[in-house]
Amino acid sequence: LGRFGADVGIGSAVEFAGQAVRSLSMEGRLTLCNMGVEAGGRASMVAPDETTFSWLKGRTFAPQGELWDEATAYWRTLGSDPGAVFDRDLLLDVTGLSPQVTWGTSPDEVAGIDACVPNPDDAPNAAKAAGWRHSLDYMGLKAGTALRDVAIQRVFIGSCTNSRIEDLRAAAAVVGKRRVADGVHAMVVPGSGLVRAQAEREGLADIFINAGFEWRLPGCSMCFGGPYDRVAPGDRCASTSNRNFENRQGNGARTHLLSPAMAAAAAITGRLTDFRELV
Repeated sequence: LGRFGADVGIGSAVEFAGQAVRSLSMEGRLTLCNMGVEAGGRASMVAPDETTFSWLKGRTFAPQGELWDEATAYWRTLGSDPGAVFDRDLLLDVTGLSPQVTWGTSPDEVAGIDACVPNPDDAPNAAKAAGWRHSLDYMGLKAGTALRDVAIQRVFIGSCTNSRIEDLRAAAAVVGKRRVADGVHAMVVPGSGLVRAQAEREGLADIFINAGFEWRLPGCSMCFGGPYDRVAPGDRCASTSNRNFENRQGNGARTHLLSPAMAAAAAITGRLTDFRELV
């Protein structure tokens, strides 16, 4: 989104492919496709492969026995045909990509954690410059501010975008035996009852609770600013959800989108932080 814009997929179905995509876990692929709508896409997909089949095999509603063999044989045909022609082919080199965090009020207003808040004067066109100025005014940020220097008051690890068991494991690995920073209200909302139960069996819930996180029941929660889960006006929330629109998490709330590991790091340090410094 940061590279191509939030309108790049309008009117399209998006297929994610390439070495980086193939290296992703199933959970990572689900997150990627979940975010396709933020590019305006009508649908998003990753062609099924052995990672897909391994993830599905043995699950409650997956085919069994001969039906499994028939199903996988069919699923292998669902990828794009060799030599298929797309309306657009977009190449993104993610070599050396650093953890990303949004600074504005659209998912495409994003930068690496080592970057600074951009200057609207450097925007590619007048419309973008005006949009950036509006976003910075709402977010209460000044151009040139290091993202690492931005303090946060709330942390939300949840939503359908990033609350699977792998996401909770990643966040818990960052937290370890540390404590949530003073002045920070942090919460974890598992993506389903099954995920919550598994996280409790694995001891992940204890890690979060002992660190000072709220351990909540599954639900949308702070993703859309539910009645009891809102960010106070002017407060900043490090959120693993998919949207950082104005007032999304509450009237006047300022949302910074990032990964579960990055959200956990923000909870521990009280500011936007490269999680790699804590593991």
